[in-house]
Amino acid sequence: MRFDIPNLPEGTDALRANVRAFLDQYDWGPEVRARSWMGFDRGFSRELGKRGWIGMVWPKEYGGHERSGLERTVVLEELLAQGAPVGAHWIGDRQSGPLILRLGSEEQKRRILPGIAAGELAFCIGLSEPDSGSDLASLRTKAERTNEGWKINGRKIWTTFAHLSDYMIALVRTSPAPEGGSRHAGLSQFLVDLRTPGITIRPIRDLLGDESFNEVTFDDVLLPPDALLGREGEGWAQATSELAFERSGPDRVLSSFPALSMGLDAVGPEAAVPVGRLIARLNTLRGMSLSVAGMLEDGKSPAREAALVKDVGNTFEQQLPEAIRALLEPETTPPALRRLLHDLTQLSPTFSLRGGTREILRGIIARELGLR
Repeated sequence: MRFDIPNLPEGTDALRANVRAFLDQYDWGPEVRARSWMGFDRGFSRELGKRGWIGMVWPKEYGGHERSGLERTVVLEELLAQGAPVGAHWIGDRQSGPLILRLGSEEQKRRILPGIAAGELAFCIGLSEPDSGSDLASLRTKAERTNEGWKINGRKIWTTFAHLSDYMIALVRTSPAPEGGSRHAGLSQFLVDLRTPGITIRPIRDLLGDESFNEVTFDDVLLPPDALLGREGEGWAQATSELAFERSGPDRVLSSFPALSMGLDAVGPEAAVPVGRLIARLNTLRGMSLSVAGMLEDGKSPAREAALVKDVGNTFEQQLPEAIRALLEPETTPPALRRLLHDLTQLSPTFSLRGGTREILRGIIARELGLR
């Protein structure tokens, strides 16, 4: 397993400076910065869309800007470092859009992708189910053919931003798994307009009082024939391929970064050694994330490398708030930093659930290395 760090394209420094200058006009409070890519702000996403910072690598004919994946990574790093509320376009830009670009019909591409790139369309992912958890192959939501298209019945859960989104890409069963064969067979993906009759979305409140997760119920939901995304029966391969985009990005390293940047201004010189260790870990993880971005740019499928980045990156993100807190004197900690650490402490347990639990990731790594 190798993590060769690629050279960033020419002009990257200027791009980074432009993004920072744009972000300097915003003064988000600690509650917003703690949520970062889990913060939902359509207005902010539209502003990014106007500047060409969503759908950066897509063809211009679909609303993209034909820039490199590494340039996109630079923009993502700056947004996350500031704790910008990018959730309204994050999933569409990170994985749903690339999946449609790769597997969608021409009509789907022209209808959907420009809206994502403009920051107008928000997406959620329909994978987990109440009785399946990480065992997605056991999912029970079904799609049946009708004279008009497809009829879906079932439930999805832990569906981030479903109550605020326009579309879901849902993994459902279109045919039974063969007797004695792979349970992954017979699964397909659908592009679901969440305004379709028969869809009920119930927000689930978390420890902070947020309602970012949802349970989505499908009761005889009728979809047109062209709602099928990709090939029927190949949904498992399609869904797992998009997870490389979800598991390897800087959001798996920098979710808690605002605590480090704010904490550096509050700790004393005696904290130089522990702070240096934190920065060294962060620098290593950032290099690994950049390496995976470079592999994706080269058309490779770095499944095990992406899984490893998410596993060790989530560990760092979850440990960072407490590590910063341990370096502070409670009576002199700035109120804004105290509120930021409060929210991050309650949010951080979820970091290792999104995109696959540690057990799932370590199973992938072991399998890819031939250890199981």
